[in-house]
Amino acid sequence: MFPIRDHNPSGRIPYVTYLLMAANIGVFLSYLSILGDDRALYAFYDTYALVPARLGAGYGYEGLLTSMFLHAGWMHLAGNMLFLWIYGDNIEDEMGHLPYLGFYLLSGLAAGLAQVWFEPSSTVPMVGASGAIAGVMGAYLLLFPKAKVDILIIFVVFFRIFPIPAWILLMLWFAMQFIGGIGADPDQGGTAYWAHAGGFVAGLLGAVPLWLRRGGVAFWQRTHGHPPHPEASYPKINSSSIPKVKRR
Repeated sequence: MFPIRDHNPSGRIPYVTYLLMAANIGVFLSYLSILGDDRALYAFYDTYALVPARLGAGYGYEGLLTSMFLHAGWMHLAGNMLFLWIYGDNIEDEMGHLPYLGFYLLSGLAAGLAQVWFEPSSTVPMVGASGAIAGVMGAYLLLFPKAKVDILIIFVVFFRIFPIPAWILLMLWFAMQFIGGIGADPDQGGTAYWAHAGGFVAGLLGAVPLWLRRGGVAFWQRTHGHPPHPEASYPKINSSSIPKVKRR
């Protein structure tokens, strides 16, 4: 199940979202040549990734920032950029360009600290923009809970696109991160579940002042829980051009 787009794209150009996407892609391309060299890649991550155990020892704090722009592979990068593209433009539009940039970076820092808090002895390097993007998703949940998001469901050879309210998708995603974090082994590689959950909570709480300035519940009533932009029209991908033949 993959979210592929929302129904209310931003009313203005999301320059910061595009800049963040370009920065993540550019950094990834800069070390693409060593992806197949485990020794060189480990040395690179050892320098720039976030290692929770190091923070407990009093050093390695720069990894909280630099790890936000590193990714472990093409699919890791593509998935993160897709989520940022779907949710980032509306949050940037609502917050403004520079406040949104600060919000994104602070969400990423909070996500890294959450991972350190729950797995303080872990020596596994953590990389990825997921925590910062989770903060954007948390803000989206608070500001636009009823926005429609199209999800692509793939089951073997069957695929279908369904629109569902953002709150269902985002709460389901958060629950998966929380459950995954409980069962995670801090000494094994894999998904940084607590960074995702921590970034999400930080983003949701960080968006509360903006939500209150917009009127709180009155903002939901005024916008019906959707971004304040006209709904986009998309082609009906699920429709078939094959003519139907009625039985006689």
